[in-house]
Amino acid sequence: MTSVNSSLAPLAPQRPKLLDRVREAIRSRHYSRSTEEAYIGWIKRYIFFHGKRHPAEMGAEEVTRFLSSLALDGRVAASTQNQALSALLFLYREVLQQDLPWLEGVVRAKRPIRLPVVLTREEVQAVLAHLRGTPLLMGTLLYGAGLRLLECAQLRVKDVDFSVNHILVRNGKGQKDRVTLLPATVKADLARHLEAVRQQHQRDLSKGAGWVALPGGLERKYPNAGRE
Repeated sequence: MTSVNSSLAPLAPQRPKLLDRVREAIRSRHYSRSTEEAYIGWIKRYIFFHGKRHPAEMGAEEVTRFLSSLALDGRVAASTQNQALSALLFLYREVLQQDLPWLEGVVRAKRPIRLPVVLTREEVQAVLAHLRGTPLLMGTLLYGAGLRLLECAQLRVKDVDFSVNHILVRNGKGQKDRVTLLPATVKADLARHLEAVRQQHQRDLSKGAGWVALPGGLERKYPNAGRE
């Protein structure tokens, strides 16, 4: 009468799969979505390269062979090989909690020596002349304020100061904030754009819509801010 039916015994919680753990670690550090996709892709290639062995069973030797193969067989660019290395270092250090010894034997992809290509003012004007509407506004900001594409796309109204001609770029490259200049040539068009967006927002609110995504933990801290 004291026997216990094994089928009724509680099941031990399953540990998340490796790639799910990688995603969780990346998102907890607020890396960009593009970085997450790139790291996951390289980790998958690394696992398949070694016959689907689990990375915990491998180490510096297997990483060296994979990276060297990218340079010798894949003939990838140096920046591509460095991205793969960063993904694998993140996997071992941040997810598997293993510190890889210095990778001495890695064959490095050669970085070509090229002169930087910089468009002249006339060339920039020729490119902008083919743009209209919002793409033109974004292109002008990219060139005049020195913004990266994602920085421009994520720019918020409160980060544009028309009074002192400043733009505050939040969480730029390296998760750093910086201040850049607001080009005088774009101020009038940007002001008109913001007014049009404000009116559109009011129309959306009147129809029960008008919600926008909020960065980080702001949605939990200010649950109504997405409609304000």
